[in-house]
Amino acid sequence: MSLFDFIMHIDQHLAEFANEYGLWLYAILFLIIFVETGVVVMPFLPGDSLLFAAGMLAAQETNDMNVWIMIAILLVAAILGDTLNYTIGKEVGYKATKVKIFGKNFIQEEHINKTHEFYEKYGSKTIVIARFVPIVRTLAPFVAGIGRMGYSIFITYNVIGAVLWVVGLTLIGYFLGNIEWVQNNFSKVILGITIVSILPIFVEIIKEKFGKKKIAE
Repeated sequence: MSLFDFIMHIDQHLAEFANEYGLWLYAILFLIIFVETGVVVMPFLPGDSLLFAAGMLAAQETNDMNVWIMIAILLVAAILGDTLNYTIGKEVGYKATKVKIFGKNFIQEEHINKTHEFYEKYGSKTIVIARFVPIVRTLAPFVAGIGRMGYSIFITYNVIGAVLWVVGLTLIGYFLGNIEWVQNNFSKVILGITIVSILPIFVEIIKEKFGKKKIAE
């Protein structure tokens, strides 16, 4: 199973997991969100699409998944994940960026630089905003740890961001989950969510390029 296939058809895969593992699916969802937000070298795991699909699954009467239990578990996973990432950044710092897999840095320098730019523009609120931006979502708490952001400030924005991200996307999936068009066009919906979530990055890149051109002129 490729990662792309898993993300684009995550609704089907979660349904299969629910049928096979039952309530153990809660643990699987916890693990995926915890690792995606808490392990700095795992920014490619599904986040937005997983929450949306989990909400859809909870809306179906063919399983025993409860949306509020699911939200509570995913909230804990998201908060603990960011906290772990912050701690790694604070304790290990830039040494973690030198980790190599098959001879290449697993944490790309351009991703770190882009996250720094988010901090320069949004300050501590980056922890909240980053929840909705792939890759930056995983690196933001790590960079906050490197920058020695005060823990009281970090945990405040960590909790706020987790609530907005987890509750928002899971409930959107829950309330749209029984709409036939959404069920029949899930891949398109997920693609749309992905495009919207990475749009801020492209906007910043375009602004940066136009800004450099104006300076050159």
